[in-house]
Amino acid sequence: MRLCSIASGSSGNCIYVGSEATHLLIDVGISGKRTESGLNDLGLTGRDVDGILVTHEHADHINGLGVMARKYDIPIYATRGTIEAVKRIPSVGRIDEALFQEVREDEKLIIKDLTIHPMKVSHDAAQPVAYRIAYGKKRIAVCTDLGHFTDYTVDCLQGMDALLLEANHDVNMLQVGPYPYPLKQRILGDKGHLSNENSGRLLSRILHDKLQAIFLGHLSKENNLPELAYESVRMEITLGDNPYNANDFPIQVARRSEPSPVLTL
Repeated sequence: MRLCSIASGSSGNCIYVGSEATHLLIDVGISGKRTESGLNDLGLTGRDVDGILVTHEHADHINGLGVMARKYDIPIYATRGTIEAVKRIPSVGRIDEALFQEVREDEKLIIKDLTIHPMKVSHDAAQPVAYRIAYGKKRIAVCTDLGHFTDYTVDCLQGMDALLLEANHDVNMLQVGPYPYPLKQRILGDKGHLSNENSGRLLSRILHDKLQAIFLGHLSKENNLPELAYESVRMEITLGDNPYNANDFPIQVARRSEPSPVLTL
């Protein structure tokens, strides 16, 4: 099972998860050209993609969705609310109705040899979800765009072998930055984005001995820095109420403009 962040950040998100037989993209929020380039780096093309799992309809998650789906007839998996919202966005273009496949929160979906478990997240979109993907006993989660986490979130993310988790903003950078006040309040709210500190606090509740890799994703271009996200999350883990030190786990930041190293489980 492989995980690779082709792009992750407030300006565009596209994550690859796959096995030898099955290849999936979680969101296509970058251009078709950049998506193809990322797949090529993995030894794949758009023709190899078995499905696109869409988390929600915001532009940084669907900018290249129509292009890829039309070019390769790739099935699109999303909640009913997300599907209806995507259809109303002119920039996506027309997508064949037959390509849309509805998923439901907390109901598993099987695509060839991968099992997908959508989970609810709190974000200001029509019906957003995050995704957990299992291959045999290996489990990966890609969880971004959540304004806060609950016991449900913690329960869903238990026992993962690898995790890409949002660390969107530094609270102080956001508060003193150039964004208008209503946008700041939206990001800081329960349906906004997870701060560096809250990302670390969530991690502190789901760490376990067999967790092999942590990617910090969906960083804000204006309100965060990779080094700041990395150090803030590590500090929360080390100082948090858990038996671990940040050095116990490989933590890396998923980059905005270049693919991450490929993780193989």
